[in-house]
Formats: sequence, C-alpha cells, structure tokens
Amino acid sequence: MKQSHSLSSLLCHSHSCISIAGIILLFLLSSYAAKAQQHSPSPRIYSGKTGNDQQHRFDLSDELKTMYDIAGLPAYRSNTLSAQVSTYDTTGGNEDGFSGKYSFIRRNADSSLVIFETPGPGVIERIWTPTPTEDTLDFFIDDTTGPAWSIAYTDLFSGKSPPFVPPLCGSQLGGNYCYFPILFGERCRIVCRGKKMQFHQIQYRLFPKDTRVKNFSPLLTPDEKAALEKIKSLWNKTEKTLSLPGSSLISSSFLLQPGETRQIARIPRGGRITGIELGPAGSFEGAERNIFIRIYWDQESLPAVYCPVADFFGYSFGRSSMRSLLLGSQDQKDYCYFPMPFDSKARIELIYSVRPGSPNPSPALHLTAKIFYTSLKRDTLHEGKLYTAWEKQRPAAGHPHVFLNAKGRGHYVGTLLQAQGLQPGMTYFFEGDDSTVIDGSLRLHGTGSEDYFNGGWYAFQDCWDTRMSLPIHGALDYSLPYCRTGGYRLYLSDKLSFEKNIYHSIEHGPAHNAVPVEYPSLAFYYCDTQVSAITDPASVQTRVYSPDTLVLFPQLLEFGAWNDVGIHPLWAYPTGGESFDLAVTGITGIRISLKDILPGHYRLYADYESNDRGALFSVWQRQTQLSGWQSTWSPDKTQIPMAPLNDLTVDDLANTLTLHFKTKGNKDHFFLNRLVLVRQSSF
Repeated sequence: MKQSHSLSSLLCHSHSCISIAGIILLFLLSSYAAKAQQHSPSPRIYSGKTGNDQQHRFDLSDELKTMYDIAGLPAYRSNTLSAQVSTYDTTGGNEDGFSGKYSFIRRNADSSLVIFETPGPGVIERIWTPTPTEDTLDFFIDDTTGPAWSIAYTDLFSGKSPPFVPPLCGSQLGGNYCYFPILFGERCRIVCRGKKMQFHQIQYRLFPKDTRVKNFSPLLTPDEKAALEKIKSLWNKTEKTLSLPGSSLISSSFLLQPGETRQIARIPRGGRITGIELGPAGSFEGAERNIFIRIYWDQESLPAVYCPVADFFGYSFGRSSMRSLLLGSQDQKDYCYFPMPFDSKARIELIYSVRPGSPNPSPALHLTAKIFYTSLKRDTLHEGKLYTAWEKQRPAAGHPHVFLNAKGRGHYVGTLLQAQGLQPGMTYFFEGDDSTVIDGSLRLHGTGSEDYFNGGWYAFQDCWDTRMSLPIHGALDYSLPYCRTGGYRLYLSDKLSFEKNIYHSIEHGPAHNAVPVEYPSLAFYYCDTQVSAITDPASVQTRVYSPDTLVLFPQLLEFGAWNDVGIHPLWAYPTGGESFDLAVTGITGIRISLKDILPGHYRLYADYESNDRGALFSVWQRQTQLSGWQSTWSPDKTQIPMAPLNDLTVDDLANTLTLHFKTKGNKDHFFLNRLVLVRQSSF
C-alpha cells in the first residue's frame, strides 16, 4: 500500500496509522480545532483591525486582501487550523477518485452526496478537481434546513458565474481550481445533487471560536468588488514586477569568476528585503546548476537560503521555466518578490562552484544584481523570517520525498519541484500523493502529484503535457522522452500555519513509493526558528540528470503526415501510453519531430505489433534512408517490443525522422506502440 512515512513515532502518518474513513478524519480534525479554539489567545491576527469590538471580526475583504497585499505574507496566523478533505484512497491504494468510492462522506436518502462538512467559523480556501460535472452543488452555511446558495459544479471554474471568475478561478493544465474564499460562521456543508463524484480536494481553514465571520454571499459589496479588482490588476500584470514604494536599492554589475564567492548585498541594520533581481537569466541556464545563492539573517550561523540560483528562480532541468507572481524569469531577468523581514542585518552571496576535475573550463560571468529593501523591521511577535529548504533526493523504496521537516511557529508558502524518473517510460511516479503533518496531526492528504499543483491528467494532450506558468501555480516541464516533469505552487490566502512543527512530503509512484526518482525541490516558509540543518548544494551532484534511454510515446509526438493516413488511438497495450493504429498507403510518410532531443548519436528501436494487416515500413532522415524495409505482417497478433532499426544523429540541423510505408492489398496498417532512442554518445 502507499506509504506517507513519518519523522518519528510522534508524527507517524503512514496509512497503517490513518486508515480511516473520511467522516472520522473530519471528526478528529474538528475535535482538534475545538481544543485549539478553547485555549486560543486573542485572534487579532485575522482581521488586521484595531479596537476590542473589531478585532474578532472577519469578512471577505480581509480574506481577499491576502491575495494582493503581498507585504502581509510574513504575518503569522496563530491558532488557526489548516486542513483538507480529498478523495484519496484511505486504504493506501491508488483509487483516488476513479470509481468515486472515496469521493463523498455520506449519501443522503435522495442519493445526493455530502462531500464536505465541518463546524465553523472558517473559510474554504481552495476547491480543485479535474472532473467537474454539470451537477448542482448546494452550500449549506449555518442554516441546515436549506442551502444558502447553489451553483453548477462546472461554474465554480468556468468564469460565467460571478464572483467565481479569473484569475482566482479557472481551468488549465488539466485541472480546475477555485481560490475564491467561501466564509462560514457556525458550520458549512456541501452537497452534490449528482449520483457520482470523482476527484476533488477542498482545502479550508478554521478560526478561533470567538472569531465573528460574515458568511459568504455571491452578491459582493463595493469594498469586496474593489478588492477583487486589485487582485485582477496585480495577477494579470504582463511585466513581472511589484510596486516597491519607499524601497532603497543596492545595485551592482560585476564579473563572477569560477570558484569565487561574491557578496552582492550587506544590510547592516534591521529591515526587510522586498525584491531580488539577477541577470542575465541565461547565465544560469545549462546542465551544471553550479552557481548558488546564499542568504543569511542576523546572527544565524546557517543560511536561511542556500541552493542553486536556477532552482531558486524556478528553472527546470537547466532552462528558465517559471513566470509566477512572486518568482521566476522574464526578459533575461530573474526575480523574487517574497517579503523578507529581518532583525539586525542581512547578507546575500553568490557562489560559483567548480568541481575538481571538471572536463570543461568554466567561463567568467558578467552579472547584474538589484536588491530592494526598506528599513521597516520585522514585527517579532507577529511575523516570521523567510527560510527555504532545498533538497535533492533519490528516496529509497518505501520512503517519500520530503519537502520540509521544520520546527517552530510559522507557515508554509511555496513548493518548487523538479521530478525526474530514473526508469524509462511513463511518468508513473507522478501518481504520488502529497501529505502534510502539522503539529503532530495529518491535516492534508492529496490525490496525485499534478493535482497538488492544480493540474490533472499527465501525458494527456492539452492537459499536464507541457510547461505553463500561471500566477500561483504551474507546470515547470513535461517530457515523456526524458521521463520528467515538475511543478510549482505558491500559498497566499491558503498558507499552511503551524505552531510547533510541519512535515510536508510527496510520494513517488502509485503505491509503496516504489518508482525510482530523483527529486530536486525547494520549499519556502516563514518561521520564528532558524534552521538547524541544511543540505549543502556544493556537497552533492547538482548537474541535471539526463537519461540515455528515451521513449517516444505516440500520444505526445509532434508529427506531420504526407498523404492519406488514418489514426486510431488505443490504450489496449501495456506500454504505459497510447498506441496508434495507422491506416496508411504506399505513398504515406509520417515525419516526427526530435527538436527536444539533446544532440548526440542514437540507436533507434521500434515497439510495434505485427498482425495480418501489417505493412512494410522504413526509417528515413530527410531524403536519406536509414533502415531497411521492415515487415509488420504476421498471421496472428504479436508484440515486437524492441526491434532494432538503425543509428541516427540528432543535432540542430538534423532533428527529425520520417517513417515511410509500402502496402500490398489489405496489408495497409502500422500498429505503433512507441519508438525508443538509446544514446550511444553525446557531442
């Protein structure tokens, strides 16, 4: 069964410890919340208002503000409970929503489905699904006799039903997401009038008992509309920069030499960094990933940030890939706009690491740096310092990849993951679920890795099949030939608060954490406790892993066809992806793009089926025939898994291959499972 391995017996959260039904989990979370509420101090942190009569109030404008007022990101949310209801398979299997078995809490007498239920006060922060339906969702808030309001499930994401509109709600990368806050006072229940639900995640937050909440209404006040417009204005900005009123600037241009450590900013008094910009961004691309950024706060002996520059700014496998609201690359500028408060001093360094015996001489780099900061010191009672946890793991079988294992008081605000499979073929490792243990209790358990990043359906065309950057989430990459992908997610309104500790991990594989992987990741969090241990990037291999065996699945090939060809996709064969049954003629050619394949010399193999309709085929590169004619005819269906065809060279001038066919009578089909390239040497 799937495992979500723990830190210690205190944080034991394997499925053997939590194999419970969703309703019991909800009961336990609610009981935990009640205890927290009984002993909670003043909840002033929620409203940001002053005065005894106002400090317990909370409305939609307050919640929307967290998504445009980035300066508030370091602020703690004490005595709040972050949790999630999802459709994950509580037995440890991979049945996370396909049949709908785990997709509801209970079925009502009229066959409608209760999919969410909790006492308040609280707020639903995020609703995600890759399988919305036209069925109606009824939201019962406080009054249990009738719904407060209702909406078609699809219209939470379609943009057709205000206030559920972009950019807080939408559909991309195979997933559907809604970040519009749904506040409730005494209780909230969601009922689906349909007969079947599949995958979903509903993330919510409970407030202290004495917090007074204005219940959600789809009819917004002028203040609420104005707050939504501020979010739209900020999130939809084409130029990735944040307004930095009153900021001072440390600017420098310099030559960074191999082996050099250079200090690019030293601030000798308390304040906060509001932005870091480095360039040109192309200087940090490439497979080596050997230029590191290191940031120290105050008198702390260990760096708060220490990782490859490329990983810090969301590069993926050697190229810039991210263009989010707070972090990424644009127009040869790397940028980070996470607020970074500190108490007495700050120092930022770049390290150009060169490994002994490196085969190629490393060039000196002409770089520019801009550090924006203000003199506004950290509010030590109410704000944390920014820390990151960089990890590069090949986790052992049965153990998950750990994003963060931290102690103290704070909140989690971001994940960047590069996910590399170590076995050629389909990206099965991305079936793995995320799980989060906060203060000793399992609070969130997901349904799949692309689901965690608000996507869905990896390896499906126009779903999770390429890189795409959105304001707070996105896909960093997707490559079937290289068996790799990656994603990012920022937490603004839904930041995960912890009072004592947090353990955040993700599985690799459908079950048992059994698929071999290499996972570089970077976690962002605010905390009152400095890090006690780090992974030194100079001590591990940071070079981008590049497999030698590349599997080309037909479903995501870029190809063009010459003359008549019919394509019938099938999932009938155990290759992990679609097969194509091609109906061809004697003058048909199919040219396949290899533009994403690294330059080198390769040997080509074909995984195909021979049958009684099988035609002849041959491999060409442009007008040069590379292989002899290969028959795919046999009286019975037979799988030919790795038929050797020919050698070929791939470079920037030769980056295609073409399949030509010969037919005779009814021998006019070619059943392709996949093509396989095995690298013989690189340039």
